[in-house]
Order: sequence, then structure tokens, then C-alpha cells
Amino acid sequence: MIRLPPEMAGRIREAARAAYPEECCGLLIGHREGDRLVIDEIAESVNLSASPRDSFEIDLRLRLTLQKRLRGTGRDIVGHYHSHPDAPAAPSERDRAQAWEPDMIWLIAGVTEGLVGDLAAFRLDEAAGRFDPVAIVMLA
Repeated sequence: MIRLPPEMAGRIREAARAAYPEECCGLLIGHREGDRLVIDEIAESVNLSASPRDSFEIDLRLRLTLQKRLRGTGRDIVGHYHSHPDAPAAPSERDRAQAWEPDMIWLIAGVTEGLVGDLAAFRLDEAAGRFDPVAIVMLA
């Protein structure tokens, strides 16, 4: 389960709306509390994909800068988010092909005709070759 503050969910939804009809993307930063991930920061990235209407690529410089800043803080990059323009908030085949970090959360915002709908979270099950849903709890 992940805990996502409502204001951060709102920022992700706004980024998805603003990027439409292209995908938005960014990183999720947080820490573990028992069996739950607590997201306490998001970092929006420019989508560097050559095909931003149906894929995303997070700026590696952003990731490296964040990793350096977070070193020794007990916090880390725990996942990323992106949007699916005119598609559901569910992993695509392209997402599966790009997934290589099983501990990372994949948070996806579905956007239809510019209106942001669901946010859904997933974690890769490498052995099974699929994404498993992860519950999102939105507590302030």
C-alpha cells in the first residue's frame, strides 16, 4: 500500500491535464513505514521521450540529482508517475517492456479528452511478468 497526500495527487492530476495529449512524468519520493510506502514529495520531469504521446522518459539528470540529495536522509526515490492520454490508468505493453526495477511503484493517471480520471498504482512482479495493483490511501 502507498500513502499519497491529496495535494500531491492533485499535482499529478494537474501535470497530466497540462501535458495532454502527451504523457507527463515524474518521480515519487518517500520512505517506508512498515509494509507501506509514504510518498512525501514528487518531482516533475520533462518527458524526454521521442514519442511523448504514447511513452515517457524521465530526465536522468533529475534522478541523479535527487539520489544525491536524498543520500543518508532515510528517504529515496520509490517510484515514478506518468499519464496515459486517452487510455486507462493501467500499465501498457510498452510500460511492461520498460519496467526493470521491481521495487518501484508505477503510478498512472488516466486522461480522456483532457479530463483526468483515475490514479492507479502498480508494482512489477518480475517472476510472473506482470504488474500487480497496489492500494493507494490518500491521507493528509
